[in-house]
Amino acid sequence: MGKIGRLTALLLAAFGIGIVAASVLPPLAQSVRMLAGLAAPNGAEPSQQPREASVKDNGPVVLKLAADQIAGAAIDVAAVRDGVLIRRITVPGSVIPSADRIARVSVKLSGTVAELRKKLGDVVRQGEVLAILESREVADAKSEYLATRLTNELQQDLFIRDKALWEKGVSNEQQYLRSRNASAQTRMRFDIARQKLLALGLNEGEIAKLPDEPEASLRRQEVRSPIAGRVVERKVDLGTAVGRDNLETELFVVVDLDVVWIELAVSPADLLMVREGQSVTITARGVTASANGRIVFISPMLEKDTRSARVVAEIANGDGTWRPGSFVTTAIAIEAQPVPLAVPLGAVQTVGEEQVVFVRVPDGFEKRAVVLGRRDAQQVEIASGLRAGEEIAVSNTFVLKAEALKGLAED
Repeated sequence: MGKIGRLTALLLAAFGIGIVAASVLPPLAQSVRMLAGLAAPNGAEPSQQPREASVKDNGPVVLKLAADQIAGAAIDVAAVRDGVLIRRITVPGSVIPSADRIARVSVKLSGTVAELRKKLGDVVRQGEVLAILESREVADAKSEYLATRLTNELQQDLFIRDKALWEKGVSNEQQYLRSRNASAQTRMRFDIARQKLLALGLNEGEIAKLPDEPEASLRRQEVRSPIAGRVVERKVDLGTAVGRDNLETELFVVVDLDVVWIELAVSPADLLMVREGQSVTITARGVTASANGRIVFISPMLEKDTRSARVVAEIANGDGTWRPGSFVTTAIAIEAQPVPLAVPLGAVQTVGEEQVVFVRVPDGFEKRAVVLGRRDAQQVEIASGLRAGEEIAVSNTFVLKAEALKGLAED
């Protein structure tokens, strides 16, 4: 036997001794079996790999998330239900005050501005005093009213007395007729004086208080706001003369911006699809909120320069978000189509080659492949894959998509 043969025999003998020792000493067994390729580390079989999975083989993919994790990721859940897909056309527009909510506070009487109670930008209530004028014309009208009021009261008392005497046969008919005629004339002059005060801007309450007011206040006239809103223009200063040459003088402009108009220029091609009463959605760059309204006016004529039609939509603006002069984008709903099942576009994600949604299950979310149908700018129809009433994630679904892709990568 050569040298190589003897070396081989020695190695085989040593190996055999190791096998026998491993059977006697259990701690050594594992190391020897690993060397022999008969065992894997930690006692696992060679064909098995340590792996943590959230699904069973050929079962649905479930992303395990606790309730606090879902809340922390701001994932909203909503039930699947029927919906309405809306076809829209998009038109640029601008915000303007509603023409029904603009008040131009003016006076025709001659006088001067004695007090200014409101300044530019102030909020006013309906009937609140904006300014006080001093006017000789007002003083003359109030004096005339008070005089005719007193004369009318006396003449009415005389007429009542003369009528009673005539009915009793104490006085003649001629006296009764003269008294009746005088009574009618004084009543007419009193009514004319009262109407003059109403024309100057006094209301019924102010007129009723005139007999009890001090003489010095007769020349003062309060200017009140006819509507509630904000003062957007003030066109006079203290001491300004108003009502010169019997011309009307504008003092303030008050605008109520709780409701505003959106002015649109619609092309003739789109005009055929636009109708009064259609709903609109308003958005603007830099404004996170949107507003819904409706079309209230469509001009029957086209603008000469632009060859477009003026269309006006009305929206609520109680929080003052939409300022007149701002440019906005308006989506006009021209067609509505009901569908059996619809979900928000943000609920659908693409994973691999599948369109999926994430269905809420007790221990998290189940990834569910769906078949999509028609869609609009906000919703998409679900042709198959979901049932009405099932709850799905409708916001921040990209977090769930990332988890699903991570699971696929690990697999």
